[in-house]
Amino acid sequence: MTQSDDILSGIQRNRIFTGICLALLPTAFTFVLVSNILQQLKTEFLLTNAQVGYIGGAALWGMALSLLLIGPTLEKIGFKTSVRGAFVAHLSGVTLFLAAYGFAGASYAFWILFLGAVGFGLGNGLIEVVGNNLTAALFPDNMTTKLNHFHAFFPGGMVFGGVLGWAMVQVGTLGGISIGHWSVQIAIVYIPVLIYGYLLLPVKFPPTLVSEAGIPIKEMFKYTFTHPLVWGLIILKMITLSLELGPGRWIPEVLQAAGVHGILVFAWISGIMMLLRFFAGPFVEKLSPPGMLFAGSLLTGIGLLLFAFFESGLLILMIAATVYAAGIAFHFPTMVGLMSERFPRAGSLGIVLLMGMGFFGAGASNAIMGGIADQYLPDALDEQKTVQILQEIDQRFPEYIAIAEQAEGDPQQIQELGYTRTDLQNILSQAEQALAYYEQNGEFDSDHTPEALRALLDAAISQESELTDRAFAVLRPADNYGGRMSILYISPAAFLLALIFLGV
Repeated sequence: MTQSDDILSGIQRNRIFTGICLALLPTAFTFVLVSNILQQLKTEFLLTNAQVGYIGGAALWGMALSLLLIGPTLEKIGFKTSVRGAFVAHLSGVTLFLAAYGFAGASYAFWILFLGAVGFGLGNGLIEVVGNNLTAALFPDNMTTKLNHFHAFFPGGMVFGGVLGWAMVQVGTLGGISIGHWSVQIAIVYIPVLIYGYLLLPVKFPPTLVSEAGIPIKEMFKYTFTHPLVWGLIILKMITLSLELGPGRWIPEVLQAAGVHGILVFAWISGIMMLLRFFAGPFVEKLSPPGMLFAGSLLTGIGLLLFAFFESGLLILMIAATVYAAGIAFHFPTMVGLMSERFPRAGSLGIVLLMGMGFFGAGASNAIMGGIADQYLPDALDEQKTVQILQEIDQRFPEYIAIAEQAEGDPQQIQELGYTRTDLQNILSQAEQALAYYEQNGEFDSDHTPEALRALLDAAISQESELTDRAFAVLRPADNYGGRMSILYISPAAFLLALIFLGV
């Protein structure tokens, strides 16, 4: 019997691994379902676009808090305490979010929704911290393969949750219950939370790898922060995650312009990632982790170039989506596996830094790609139609703002109007500045013009549905062009990564 077998003696390894994999489903569900219900929340709770954005981002902030504050102390508090914390955070977060239902129209309802989203975000982050380290501790001789299996549940949950949420909205009412309502969609998150709680809370957990090796926490911190190769791997992680989450903002736009429904694009890419991660074992054996990362980076670069150069053509774009999905499938779990296998003394701190800095890099890439896309977007706008839309906003929206000001303080009247003064003022302000720039320079700017059109679409004012439709028709091809240009600019990073992993 090996030392690892002796340590895992009496540990229900299969039950724990099944439980921690299922514990990723609340993360996947909340990611996709919260995005699915934001428009409902805006209408029912009389929220501004900014408030809706804060709610959408709150789950990510809660996740970041867990990663940064609790992740580095995992060796001290242990797996079981962290899982208990995740279970409580998930239950309380979802419950608080649903409790806002009874306060629709009240000004403080936003804060109930916001804190609820932060709550289940904390749970999501704790599961991410525990899951990666726990998988490594359960399978010390097969880390990379099992980490790929663990991470397969996230895209799998995104596919299932996304299709389920879409289907619930399409069905509408079932047995007298409005299953498409936001509260029913969010209540679904209770199911995987209760299941993983049943599987994980009663059982004994193994020690962390650092605890098992007898490495003092102080030494783990010193080793992690001073080892140059650890930081080299973290930098590579920032690039790989940027190539996954950055282009992900624009790829659906490119495919939707070719007539493919967004949810189908999302399900196709996520489904391929899920399947490849489930069957990662043969790839690990034949290619080794660096070989998988080399092949993945090469495929990612090819997929990005296909998206950048082909504006339409369903077949070629679906091929691009397939190649891209195959490329990014192994990056996240395999990088975590490399950190655990090659730098075990970095412990949970190394994995937390790897993920945390990776998400930071991905956020930066989103901003960079957005800036590139907006820079090129005005070149693809239909000049005559865009000017006409901006002029109509300038002419008609002051009247809407005056009506909204009179309705302030009366939630029922605001709900009947379907818009708030804040959103309308933002649309009008952006349109006025866009027109002023156009009149002075004879061209559209890259800031106010797209923002005016997007703000109009986000507001979804029923009284201006025809204007909104025209704005969508103008903005969609321009977003497509800007997105393809941003993808083109970021694609060389994938080939640079391929060269680095080839060297490794």
